[in-house]
Amino acid sequence: MRIQLACVAVFAVAFGANPASANPFTDLAALPTFYTDATMKTMKPMAGFKKAWLALSNHDRAKMTKACSDPAMRRPHAQFCANVLALGGTNQ
Repeated sequence: MRIQLACVAVFAVAFGANPASANPFTDLAALPTFYTDATMKTMKPMAGFKKAWLALSNHDRAKMTKACSDPAMRRPHAQFCANVLALGGTNQ
């Protein structure tokens, strides 16, 4: 019975995980800091973008760079990813 319960628990966790959570464009709380407006339609100029970029943790910068390196992710966020890839890995 315990083995059965353990299997069901593993199954529930595996299929309960949200695949959208792997998308840094939806789960990054700092994303609005790259935009001038609340609707996130107008991107900050490169100087402001770089300031927001450097305010992110190394982990978040790595996530964004990796996501923007994927053509499927880059396509809907072309301008944002162009800036990310231009700064890619900049730590200073």
